[in-house]
Amino acid sequence: MCVECENPDRSGYLERLRDGVADRGWLVQGVESGGSYPPWAYTIGLSGYGLPELVVTGLPVPEAAGLLNDLAAHSLHDSPPSPGERVPLRSGMVIEAVPLAEPSAHLIFAVALYGSEIRALQLVHADSQGRFPWSADYRDGRGGQPVLGARHGD
Repeated sequence: MCVECENPDRSGYLERLRDGVADRGWLVQGVESGGSYPPWAYTIGLSGYGLPELVVTGLPVPEAAGLLNDLAAHSLHDSPPSPGERVPLRSGMVIEAVPLAEPSAHLIFAVALYGSEIRALQLVHADSQGRFPWSADYRDGRGGQPVLGARHGD
């Protein structure tokens, strides 16, 4: 889980986040798996550029951070993926962008810095067979990647 998420006094952590975003443009906040919840991660700072924050669920935090950093850099130099857009990555992974229904429910520290009206896109990743979580046979029925919004057109 996220130690800082459980801390009632977040003021020092929020200040470190502000400084990190000012230095680097964005940061990635990882949340380790806990109980029935898989790991997930999200960006903090893209809102300051008028862009949606990016979220990944169901990947180990280091892998999610790499994906988020790559897509955040791309978003700043070009644009983020559009809702419903499928993007093949150099790694061989394919992602689809899904807008979050309630970003303020999931991106605690991005909301703390930018307000509850932030926007966010989940980078939903296909399994090794190219199947997405909305397919019954995703990961051979094992699941493990919650989708936090409705697909474009659903």
